[in-house]
Amino acid sequence: MGIRFGGDYNPEQWPEEVWAEDLALMKAARVTTVTAGIFSWAKVEPRPGEWDFGWFDRVLDGLAGVGIEVCLATMTASPPPWLTRAHPEILPEGPDGRRRWPGARQHFCPSSPVYRAYAVRLVEQLAARYAEHPALAMWHVGNEYGCHTRQCFCEVSADDFRVWLRTRYGSVAALNDAWSTAFWSQAYGDFDEVLPPRTAPTFPNPAQQLDYLRFCDHALRACYLAEKAVLARLAPGVPVTTNLMPQHKPVDAFGWAPHLDAMALDFYQDPFATDEHIRAGYVFDLMRSARGGQPWLLLEQAAGAVNWRPRNGPKPPGAMRLWSWQAVAQGADAVLFFQWRQSLGGAEKFHSAMLPHGGTDTRTWREVVDLGRELASVPGIEGTRSRASAALLADWHSWWALELDSRPSTALDHSRIALEHYRPLFEAGVACDVVPPQRELSGYRLVVVPNLYLVTARDAERLAAYVRDGGRLVVSFFSGIVDEHDRVHPGGYPAPLRELLGLRVTEFWPLAEGRSVAVGGGGASLAGRSRDLGGAYAGRADMWSEEIELAGAEALARFTDGELAGRPAVTRHDYGRGTVWYLGTRLEPALLRALLDDVREAAGVAPVLPGLPAGVQAAVREGAGGRYLFLLNHGARAVEVGLPEPMRDALAPRAAAVEQVALAARGVAVLTGPAAEPG
Repeated sequence: MGIRFGGDYNPEQWPEEVWAEDLALMKAARVTTVTAGIFSWAKVEPRPGEWDFGWFDRVLDGLAGVGIEVCLATMTASPPPWLTRAHPEILPEGPDGRRRWPGARQHFCPSSPVYRAYAVRLVEQLAARYAEHPALAMWHVGNEYGCHTRQCFCEVSADDFRVWLRTRYGSVAALNDAWSTAFWSQAYGDFDEVLPPRTAPTFPNPAQQLDYLRFCDHALRACYLAEKAVLARLAPGVPVTTNLMPQHKPVDAFGWAPHLDAMALDFYQDPFATDEHIRAGYVFDLMRSARGGQPWLLLEQAAGAVNWRPRNGPKPPGAMRLWSWQAVAQGADAVLFFQWRQSLGGAEKFHSAMLPHGGTDTRTWREVVDLGRELASVPGIEGTRSRASAALLADWHSWWALELDSRPSTALDHSRIALEHYRPLFEAGVACDVVPPQRELSGYRLVVVPNLYLVTARDAERLAAYVRDGGRLVVSFFSGIVDEHDRVHPGGYPAPLRELLGLRVTEFWPLAEGRSVAVGGGGASLAGRSRDLGGAYAGRADMWSEEIELAGAEALARFTDGELAGRPAVTRHDYGRGTVWYLGTRLEPALLRALLDDVREAAGVAPVLPGLPAGVQAAVREGAGGRYLFLLNHGARAVEVGLPEPMRDALAPRAAAVEQVALAARGVAVLTGPAAEPG
């Protein structure tokens, strides 16, 4: 098959005579895969229990006839009007008790047994009818869970929350302890007294809010699992997935990963952003890492502009190709779009598509055809994998807890902090996994922890064991503060990490908006070598600072002005056979890059390809299909890239091997042959 190529196919939006043209144009564009039926519920079940699959039979038969495989959706993402009219109790409510009405999509309470029953009934019909259809390659359950209804606060959800709490805690006494209900006279005498964290006079209990975020993720996943169970029973052996979204707070990608046969992602770059390739890099690495390096699927992206941002610019020439190849370079085995043919009506009529309103005489169509041809020319990439010797930790539970109210600063933004620590590794050309703290870390030479506000005792010990056994660890500010119930670890900050870090944080000093402080040398070497932060690496830090007392660690840099002048800002501590660095403030980008460059060099983490020009990304995939080196120029200027040995252009296999590659702005090269080993 090779890299799958195609998009969402919504034939119900068009008269049947258009379908034949769709199939012909799909073949011309080398489409191999479509996702079909995502929003077809009202069409296949126009009235309760009245099924009309004839039209959908013809769609699937047509696709199978031209050799296009289908990722078949379960059609449950948008309940039809008759269902909400008959059962308005399935509609979700906000924390203020106001109902969310139909007229858009995803208008259902995830905990609703009525919604789940009707959804399961539909899936049973689909699975019984199409389990053996020759077009069926994979099941696509739901669609973008938690995109619009992230949480529901209705009475149905309240009852389901209580069931979840009984399972989690077993007794009201255990709940009261976990939630610290002695504060503000919140002690419960019975689970039936517990409510969702609805709009209250002031801050709701943070442990209650944290558990409700966990519960809402669980409720969404329960919808998915209910449908997956039907598919496993009626269509055994057919892979099942659903499309996640990037840096999507309501849905714990690591928690969902064991239940997906392949990780699948919708990713829409903003053409107006200057560093979307770095955000994409982080998300793509997370998708690849979530199932231990298994290739993943890019199920949706835009061929051009989207419709939902304040200003929706098109992708400039070459950007669609570049960003599609970036996904492949970082592990994607599918490049699909929303959608195949651009809608004439509805909320997304100005959202671009593979086949635009202007038809085949458009730049978008020509770029789509060219991309399909390129992807088809390198079938060996499918199934190959990447290796990384550096990892960045991410944890949804810590994210949920970090951004609750009544914290030392509202400026603490998990996604931003993660990207700020990922950027220096990406720009240095280092292959990097993004993993949860529960993952086995011994295979990594370097682990970076951007922030781990919430850490369990077990995960703290796992980090300590990693360093004791020779690992190199970088930990940033406001980490190791609370346990899984958002209770401060006793013994002073950061109690479970104090021995590992060799220090104590005596007080948090968040900085005022727009305020920065100077950071300079501390007299110790940066990575146990020759350079320190006192000279060329002096700079500034902002947003956050901490009053640190050393207890075995050495100061690499100190604050040189402000209230903490003279206090440690960056520390280094040898622990067992390894070393840990701690950043007690947010270093400016150049300073953080300098520090991480020295740390990774000390750890023996080398770039995929040394000496890359600025803005050029290199990635390697290898396996039974061969070894591929991807070069992607995210910069605005043409560049020359030297290769370690002569290599062949996989997109022009008849060309002679070269030792130098010319990359135009937004240019892509896919090379085969020897390539530098990832550090």
